Amino acid sequence: MFFFIMAPLLSYHWRMVIAAVIPALILMWKVYKSDRLEKESPRLLWKLVLMGVLSTVIALVLEWILQALLGLIVPESHPLYNVLLYFVVVGMVEECSKYFVLKRSTWKLHEFNCQYDGVVYAVFVSLGFALFENIGYVLRFGFSAAIIRALTAIPGHACFGVFMGVFYGLARGYAYLGERGRSKLMRMLAVIIPTFIHGTYDYIATIGTGSGEIFFIIFVVILFILSFILINRMSKNDHYFQIDRYQYFPF
Repeated sequence: MFFFIMAPLLSYHWRMVIAAVIPALILMWKVYKSDRLEKESPRLLWKLVLMGVLSTVIALVLEWILQALLGLIVPESHPLYNVLLYFVVVGMVEECSKYFVLKRSTWKLHEFNCQYDGVVYAVFVSLGFALFENIGYVLRFGFSAAIIRALTAIPGHACFGVFMGVFYGLARGYAYLGERGRSKLMRMLAVIIPTFIHGTYDYIATIGTGSGEIFFIIFVVILFILSFILINRMSKNDHYFQIDRYQYFPF
């Protein structure tokens, strides 16, 4: 799988790389501009994108191992196979990989001092993941893949990052208050919720033609709308962390 992503970089035209990168850059700019109080440093944001790329490599290795094990346990023809594949092997592994590099890179930063920062950090990591993954798909399948993934997969990863970032920001706020139990719960939700959404996204996408396509379109539209609502609300209600537990709920 690693060769699947890396090999085309050696032979394909640079314009295809641009087609894969532009959607991620647009979404990064949207999230960055929505940070009202204190914008994060370009150096930190660039680091988070690179951490997102690293999480792609981690996920590829783990997915390759787990998919091989899954094939030994459950036959591909069994209905349970796709459920475990998309919710555990793909959804959980990819979101856990993103969360791992996210927390390692930002949890103790002095710059992590606002509620909305959690969204910024998680989205930039997620889009770094999507950017690198998208380059491999586009170079393999061409501009048609760029168009499809620009409208679905890349914004999809951004949406997963929004939900992760909301709970991640809440977790950091509770940590400031010394409420370890609530902070731990929010950190768990920062992985569980995006994993469930990611798995549902991938599973519905593979149902097939007809009703499956309709369900997928409806799901994607709802996901995008909710994500934009969260971004706007989190941005509007953003605040510096304070010793006031009621300040931490953005809804």
